[in-house]
Formats: sequence, C-alpha cells, structure tokens
Amino acid sequence: MHQSTTRRRFMAATGALAAAPTLQAVDTRPAMLGGKPVHNGKFPKWPVFDKTEENALAEVVRSGAWFRGYGKKVDEFETAYARLTGAKACVSTVNGTNSLYTALNVMGVTAGDEVLLTPFTFLASFNVILRQHALPVFVDSDPESFLLDPAAMEGLVNERTRAIMPVHIGGSCVNMDGVMPFARKHSLGVLEDACQAWTAQWRGKNVGRTGTAGCFSFQASKNLNSGEGGAIISDDEEFIDRCHAFHNQGRSRRGPGYKISGSNLRLSEFQAAVLLAQMTRFDEQTRTRSANAAYLDSLLKETTGVRPAKTYEGCTRNAYHIYMMHYDQRQFGGLPRAKFLKAMNAEGIPFRAGYASHSNFEFLRELPKDRAFLKLFGEKRLQEWSRQSFDLPKFERVCQEHVWFGQNILLAERGVMDRIAEAVRKVHRGAAEIAKA
Repeated sequence: MHQSTTRRRFMAATGALAAAPTLQAVDTRPAMLGGKPVHNGKFPKWPVFDKTEENALAEVVRSGAWFRGYGKKVDEFETAYARLTGAKACVSTVNGTNSLYTALNVMGVTAGDEVLLTPFTFLASFNVILRQHALPVFVDSDPESFLLDPAAMEGLVNERTRAIMPVHIGGSCVNMDGVMPFARKHSLGVLEDACQAWTAQWRGKNVGRTGTAGCFSFQASKNLNSGEGGAIISDDEEFIDRCHAFHNQGRSRRGPGYKISGSNLRLSEFQAAVLLAQMTRFDEQTRTRSANAAYLDSLLKETTGVRPAKTYEGCTRNAYHIYMMHYDQRQFGGLPRAKFLKAMNAEGIPFRAGYASHSNFEFLRELPKDRAFLKLFGEKRLQEWSRQSFDLPKFERVCQEHVWFGQNILLAERGVMDRIAEAVRKVHRGAAEIAKA
C-alpha cells in the first residue's frame, strides 16, 4: 500500500511539472558579451525644474531689475545660503572659480606666494592660484579617501607659503583635524574649496566654516545649480565684506567709496532667482542621495574588486556630488579599468574615470619656462617644484584606480542601487571573457 501511494504521488508530481510552463533561465552573461543589461540606462534627469523656476525667472524679467544693485534676489539668496550653511555671512559670485579667485585675493595671496593643495581636483583649483602668479604646491593624496593627505604637507612649507587649499572632492570632507593644527603651526590661511560640497559637514559643522572661508560652485552639474554661479561663506564678517568689495569693483557695502581694488564678479538676479527655486528641493534631494549612498556602500562592501572610497570618521555629512570608488584590477583577473568601465556602461550603469594625472596638463609641465614665474621664483625653485610636483606616487595610484558616477544617479529609486551592485558582480564573473573581447 505504501509503495503504491508513493508511486501515485510521484506520477502526479511529475505530471504537474510537465504541464507547467517552462521556466526561463536568467541571463547572467555580461551585456558586453551579448547578455541583457541589468538596467535600461535611464536615470533622473538633471537639472530638476518646474514652474517654480519658470515663475522665479519671469518675476525678475517683469521687474526690470536684472542687476544685483537694483534687485533683491541676490541679497535674498546670500541670506538664505548663509542660513543653510550656518555661516555668519555670504557673498555670491558669477561662478565657483571666481569665488576662489576673490577669496585668494582677499587673503592676500599674491605674486611670488605658494599655496598647498591636492593635485586630485578640477583644474580650476590650481588655475586660480596660477592667475595670482602664485605657485600651486601639490600635496600627495590619501589613496583610501582620494583627498589631500595632511601628513604629506610636512616639508613643503617655506618662507613663501601663504595658505592651504583643502579640496572637498565629490562632497567628501578632507581630514580637517590634520589640516588645521598644521596651518596654525605655520601661520597659514585655510581656504576650503567646497565647490562640490554644499552642506557637507566636518564634525557637525558645515564645510567652509572651519578654515578662513569656503567657496562653492553652482555650475550646471552641481547639486545646487543655476547653470553658473558661486558663493563664499565665512564666520569672519569683515572678510566677507572685503570679498563683497572685491567682487563689486572695490565698492564697500558699508558706506560710500572704493576701499580696495577689485573686479566685476557679481551674480545676476536671474541666477539668484533660479538658486532660490532650486533650494526648495535641496534638503529632500540631499537626504535621498545620502540614503542611497549608504545603501550602495553596504552592497559594494559585499562585492569583490570595487569598494567605496573612504569617508573619514570626522565627516559627519558627505554631500555626494560624486560617488567615488576604488577599482582593484587584480581582483578582476587583470581586467583593465577602461574595459571594466566599458562593460559597466554596457550594463546601463554610467561608471567613468574622473580626474587624470596633472602631468597631462602642458601648461603645468612648461611652468618652469614661464617668463613671469622665472622672474618671481627663479630657475632653481621652479626645477625643484617640478620634481616634487610630478613625483606623487599615491596620487598617481588614485588616478589609476578610481571610478565614479555623478550625483543624479543617487536620486534614482532604491532598486537601482541593487542593479548597480549586480552589474559589478556580473562583470566580475565575466571578467576573463570580457578581457578577450
């Protein structure tokens, strides 16, 4: 009886399986080798805008007050941005590059001076130093965070050194606990290049308020965006007053007259109106990026060969303008980074390489021959600078190993983060075949 019952159950089960529709096998082949991509390549568009921006611009147009000297929008934005960052004062500029340029001038960085900074940055950071006919002295990187390594500043200070420019790349904070004691020891100013780090925080304090001042960019790709635009914040109100004068042809805003030599670097009422509109979504977007980045961190820590860049314990808020990662070619069987990036893009995930070595910039390599710099620094110092500037092994390692993607991807739904991690795993599994493709 038992044998008969067992046989009947077996026949019934196999019959049911035969009648069931055939299960489709999951395609695990990398898309680069003909498999199905894990994602359709669609991500939230940037910038985000609606009638809020349209109405704000129309209001300025109808007012006829398009210049900050006649209108109120720039003043409103500066007040709002100071409040957002917790700073005592803010002045806005036409773009982030000119916020740095303004601040350097007010700090007194001039021809013949030297400024310490990282080479792993957008070239505007060192271009503004060069425009002062000052020398950008490059500090080697921390290969885990990709940021300036405060310990590497030792031995780089001389009688010409005037300031340090820590650059908060991608919205992740430089180790300011290492920067500030060094700056105090050598009596150096600290200008925080926070052009990618709106409301990032070091130990609960918004970046730009630990040093002398902080500079921000509102260029088209940025998390707070008006196409072009910039700002300087500081808790030193006199410093901001001087920045305001410099950006406005030397005019003082606390009385008549021209107090200093300056330039015309003013933000327009149109840009300020767009920024005020963009700020209505900024907090929510920041929370979304942070939540998705934390979730993706947890996924990538369980994958092989790709891991998030280190965020220092003191960085209590990362702005996530860029999500930065290490790529370990050895753990992908020697698959070159370029092919890894191509394979990830085939999966619909736009990973890319970011900053290349500064040795690619001809104007830096040729600087020791520049007539003005030779007059200011002399051939011996420029040759020494050249040897030091292009012998930064940890920085070169970062240039070869990093991969990243932009902030709009972190505005996608949570499931997209799962697909990013799956794409990495998929490429890892197929690395040997991809290398031959």
